[in-house]
This record gives sequence, structure tokens and C-alpha cells, in this order.
Amino acid sequence: MLKSKKVMAWGMVLSTVMLTLSGCGSNNASTTSPTTKPVESAKATDGAKAEGTKLAGDFEIQYFVGGYGDVWWKQAIADFQKQNPDLKIKESAGAKINDQMKPRWLQGNPPDFVYIDGAGSNTRQMVTDDQLMDITDWLKDAKNVDGKKILDLLIAPPEEYKPGKAFAVPLVFGSWGTFYDKALFKSKGWEAPVDFQSFMALGEKIKADGKMSDYIHTGVYPYYINGALLDPTIIAMNNYDTSISKKINTLEKGVWKSEPVMKALDKIVQIRDKGLIDKASPALNHTDSQSQWLQHKAAFIPTGIWVESEMAKDIPAGFEFGFLPSIGQDKGGKFVANPYTSTVGIAKKAKNPEAAKAFMQFIFTEKQSKLWAELSKAPSNIKADLEGTNAPALTKEAAKFYNSPNTVVAPEIVIPEELVTARNNATIALTKGEITPQQWADRMEEATDKIRAKEKK
Repeated sequence: MLKSKKVMAWGMVLSTVMLTLSGCGSNNASTTSPTTKPVESAKATDGAKAEGTKLAGDFEIQYFVGGYGDVWWKQAIADFQKQNPDLKIKESAGAKINDQMKPRWLQGNPPDFVYIDGAGSNTRQMVTDDQLMDITDWLKDAKNVDGKKILDLLIAPPEEYKPGKAFAVPLVFGSWGTFYDKALFKSKGWEAPVDFQSFMALGEKIKADGKMSDYIHTGVYPYYINGALLDPTIIAMNNYDTSISKKINTLEKGVWKSEPVMKALDKIVQIRDKGLIDKASPALNHTDSQSQWLQHKAAFIPTGIWVESEMAKDIPAGFEFGFLPSIGQDKGGKFVANPYTSTVGIAKKAKNPEAAKAFMQFIFTEKQSKLWAELSKAPSNIKADLEGTNAPALTKEAAKFYNSPNTVVAPEIVIPEELVTARNNATIALTKGEITPQQWADRMEEATDKIRAKEKK
């Protein structure tokens, strides 16, 4: 199970680099039966109905079914239906739903509400194509059904694909990071690193031990090392100022040669030159590298929070997942969580925008966050204490980092696909010692110049 959104997080179209996820949901539409009184909508703004007004009419929800399954969606929709019996809810869902619904989006007949995830979907592209409603004004004061401001509950804020504008809200929050086996570390007497200096010091110990490599990564899919090592280090080297992420997203000239980027690249070079990267890394894909890591052929691996579910059948007895949001920060610095998110939005041509907004108010609650963690086995983007829930241990551990004042949550980076490819190629060349950091930056500036030139035409 390769979590699709981790690719979307870098603007890649999933089908160009890996297998499409299959899900357990149905592609067929379904309508649930009403039973109880309607939920009250929040105060009307930007077209939402007034408080206490009943929602009625047809309401269609599109959602992709992949690594997270569809159990949470079916329960949330059924509960929303019970509170809004006058609505006729239609679910358009499945592993191939994005491709199946594409003609309707192009023809101007979209569903009302959409969960943007999986192959064939991209929030940035939908905004560019003017398919999503501008919810900026509504979202500023929108409260959920518990009376709490939605924006105050989010771990990662909505990405501004246009300056000062919001078109989609992140529902799922995952994080790239560096993973290790807690049980192994306990048996070896190793302390999990808290910064780059302690990571390098431990790496030297592991190397001297001679029984395993320090760090293994997926050379076939270099966006793993970009997402888990390079990008959070860039934020740390920018004195934790996350605005550099927006400079990258807006393709600002010179950003790839900026001091924070060059310092982050130098840390990759240090790891490489100390011989701490597993020599097999450039030839491995995600599951091969993760399998070798699970077999203790390497102590650390850059990947995403989905790894426990993805490798469930291959986890050795006694293995205990450990998670570090970042390892590139200097001594005394904070962790940096580099997210990948899956968003939800309302179609610009929605036929029932009031119901779509009410549904958004219904799902962005602490209760739904806990249910998502339990049913989907992954963190949501809604702040909530997961202790006492049935969420996986790794999800709980990650959530502690996300909610910690010692962790900076970076904005999601979404860059054009051809720039993703250029960066992947440059990073793998850097880890193999084929190019220098300066040559890496030269490649990226050249590729970005070409994209800017195209966008001007």
C-alpha cells in the first residue's frame, strides 16, 4: 500500500511514478436513510444558510478510496445524514473515482464536496483550472458544530495557491520523517538523535559496529529523502522561518541558491561523505528499502507515517516503530514536521454549497479527528489528544510531535511536476557524489527558469 498523498505533496501525479492504490470502497453511488433531526449550521457567511435552517435537496460527496479506506467516510456521512434527514446524499467514491468523475468536472457538472487525494487529483491544478470555490471569507470565521473556529483546530493551515486566498482545507495530516526501531535502540543502548550533531555521532557508532548501515533511502523515489531530510532541514537552516516554503511554491528566482538551501544540501553531503548512506540506496524502491530497514540492515530510513500500515505483513516480532520529524536541525534547535496533506473543497459550481459548508463544519471536529485516527490508522489535520483512543502507537507518537511547542509545522510544498522530476534527479545525483551542492542549485534554477518562461506565455 503506497500512500498516494505523499506523492501529491510534491506536486507529482501518482500514476507517473508508482502503482495506484486500490480501496475497499464501492464506486457506486449510495444514499443513506434519514432518521433524526437536522444539525444546525454555523452563522451564515458567504452564502451559508442561517443558523437553525434545515438543509435540503441533493448533496453529492466525492471521495477517493485508497490507503485510508472508506470506513471513516461512510460513518461520517451516515451520521451527517441522520442529523440532516431532508438531504438526499449521494456518495461517489472508489479507487478510480478521480478518473471517473473527471468528465463531469470538465463539463461543469461536478459534485458539491470533494476529497482531493489519489491518482488523478491535485489541489493546485484544480485551483488553476478554477474548479474550486473561494472559501476565504467564509473560512475566516467558520465554526464547527461544536462552536470552535475551524482554523484554530488545524495543524497545517490551508495552502495559499493564490495570495491570501483559501480554496481547500487539509483534512488529513501526515508527515515525512526519519524512522527507527525503538526496541533495537534499547538493546544497543543507543539514544535517538534530537539534532544533526547527535545523528552524526550515532552514525559513526553504528558504522564502527559494522553490522548495519546508518541510513538507507529510496533512490528510485528520491522524493522520500527530499521530504524527510532536505526540506525540513531547509526550514531549520532558515531559522525556522517557514516563509521559504512559499518562496519555493511561488518559484521565486534564486531561492534554490539561497543560504538555507545550500546549508541543507551540505548536511546531505556530510552524511554521504562520512559513508553513512547505505550503498544499495540508489537502486532501491520504497518497499525494498523499508524491508531492508525492518530487517535491521540499516538503523534509519526516511519515509512517511504510513509506513507501519504499508509494511504490516513484513514487520518482525518485537519491532517498535520510532519516529523523528526531522534530523537536520542544529543542536538546541526545534524539530520540523514536513507535512503531506489531503484536502477537501467545495466545487465552484456546487449545486448545494450550503450543505457542503455544513458538512465541512461537521467533520472538522476533535471527535472526528479521533475517529479518523482509529478507523483510518493515520493522523488527521485536526488537533486532538489521541491518548485513550485505539489509534496505532506510531500515530499517537507522531501526534505528540505535531502538537508540541518544540516542533515547527512547515507549510506543504507543492511544485510543478517537471520541477519535482528535476529535483529528484538532482538529489539522487548529489547522494551518489556525482554533483556538488552548487551544481544541484544550478540545475534547479535552470529548471525553474524554464517553468516561469512557460507560465508567462
